[in-house]
Amino acid sequence: QVQLVESGGDLVQPGGSLTLSCVVSGSIPSINAMGWYRQAPGRQRELVAITSSLGSTKLADSVKGRFTISRDNAKNAVYLQMHSLKVEDTAVYYCTVGRSIFGMTRGEFTSWGHGTQVTVSS
Repeated sequence: QVQLVESGGDLVQPGGSLTLSCVVSGSIPSINAMGWYRQAPGRQRELVAITSSLGSTKLADSVKGRFTISRDNAKNAVYLQMHSLKVEDTAVYYCTVGRSIFGMTRGEFTSWGHGTQVTVSS
C-alpha cells in the first residue's frame, strides 16, 4: 500500500511563491510517475504537473513558465515550486503517483494524498 503526505499549502498574495512537498512511502518500486493535481471549488480535479523517474515532465498550459515540478528519488519525494501565483491558482492540491505519465493522464493512478490547501488572495 502506498501512502502520500503533502505539505506546504498556505495563504499567499497574488504574485507570491509557494513550494509544495509530498513524501511517498509504501510499495515504491511500482511507482514511476509522481505529480500534482488540483481541485478548485465547483470544478473538476485537473492536472497540474507530473514527472517520471527519468525526468520527463508534463505541465498544464496554465502553469507553464510559473510552476516547476521536481523529485528526489532518494527521499521518495516530489515538489511543486509555484511562482507568480494568481487568484485562479486557488485550490486543494493533491499529490498522486502512478506507473507512467501517459497512464496518469488517462486516469490511471496508484494512490492519492489527502490534499493541501493553497489560497491566493490579497
